[in-house]
Amino acid sequence: MSVAETIRDKLTERFAPTRLDIIDESHRHAGHAGARPEGETHFAVTITSVAFAGLSRVSRQRLVYDALKHELASGVHALSLTTLAPGDDQR
Repeated sequence: MSVAETIRDKLTERFAPTRLDIIDESHRHAGHAGARPEGETHFAVTITSVAFAGLSRVSRQRLVYDALKHELASGVHALSLTTLAPGDDQR
């Protein structure tokens, strides 16, 4: 299973998102710290979930980091997050 698939599975199970976009941006970081030739080190995630309603941006991100703590400790070098609740402005 790829890292992106693992991220998708874990976030889907934990947050039941209405939107979940995961983009592997590793190719944009070749030669940078934490980059591996095979990729799967840098990801951009956009997630919308009712679990985030009423929470601050920082609290939402902490929940996602907690859900992905194993991946962050074992190969994912960077995770760019956009965490939204339904109805949030998605510009």
